[in-house]
Parts: sequence; structure tokens; C-alpha cells
Amino acid sequence: MTKLWLSALVLAMLASSAYAQDARYPPPPGPPPPGAPPGSDDNAHYGWADVLRADPVQGVVRTNVPQQQCYDQQVVQHNPGNSAAGTVLGAVIGGVLGHTIGKGDGRTAATVGGAVVGGAVGNSVSNQGSNYQTTQTTCQQVNAVSEQRRIIGYDVEYRYRGEVYTSRLSYDPGERLRVRVQVDPAD
Repeated sequence: MTKLWLSALVLAMLASSAYAQDARYPPPPGPPPPGAPPGSDDNAHYGWADVLRADPVQGVVRTNVPQQQCYDQQVVQHNPGNSAAGTVLGAVIGGVLGHTIGKGDGRTAATVGGAVVGGAVGNSVSNQGSNYQTTQTTCQQVNAVSEQRRIIGYDVEYRYRGEVYTSRLSYDPGERLRVRVQVDPAD
């Protein structure tokens, strides 16, 4: 009777310790829902593997950052002058000179001729204008590439039922990793 009672006690303790050990992990999911594609989870089950190592994998992430780049440059500007004012002024001066030079009846012709010639000369002189040098700021849009090192995943080494496996995961799994085990016949 004591042996039976002692055996029952040991069995109860083992069962409760196994339950307490896995109590913090969710149970594996049940069978696939009805209507799931054939072969999706027919021969699969889930378990827990102990994580031996989780090494972060770093990568370079490149980002285009638009920036405005400005610089000063020397440019030559042309001032065209005022051709209307030059023509009028030249015509007035030419008319006055023609009027002064002309005598008698030729005075009117000399005045008109002087005005025409003076207007042409004044227009020509004022059209030449002048050139000058100035500084102009020029801006343009450019794309600068920004590079940053980031963790892009984790190389995880884990043990399931005595065998060691490695996988690259997008997250750090912690101390234990939930694994999906599928059994298929070998060809």
C-alpha cells in the first residue's frame, strides 16, 4: 500500500512540474480549420526549442534625402540703354546744329537733315548700352544619400530534441523558440 501511495505521489509531482514548466508558453495551435488547402498542416505539429545563440545581423539602410544646393557665380549683364531718349536727344542736337549751319532757304533743309542724322547717331550710341559683372546665386535640388547601420535580423542557433539548427529571424526570440515540425515521407 505504501509503495502504491508513494508511486502515485511521485507521478503526481512529475505531472505538476511538467505542467508548471510549460505554463508560461501558449499551447500549440490545434488542427487546421475545415476547408484549408490539402497538405497545409496535415503532418505538422508545434514544439519549443531552446535558443543557444541569437546574433544580431547589421545592414546598411540607404535613404535619399532631397537637399537644396546653392552657389554664387559671376555673370555678365548687359544694360541695353534707352534708345528712345538717345534718338530724341540726337535729333534735337542735330536739328540745332543744322539750323545754325544753314542760311536762308537752306536753313530748314539743314535743320531737318541735322535732326535726322542726329537722331540716327543718338539711337546708335544709346543702343550699344554697357556690360557689367555681377554675382548671381543659383540653387538646384539634389538628392543626398544617407546611410545608417541598423539591425536587420538575427542569426539564431537553437536546439530541438538534441539536434542543433540555425535560422535567420526578423526578431530576437529570447530563451525559447516556437518551432513547427513537419513529417513527410522520404522519396
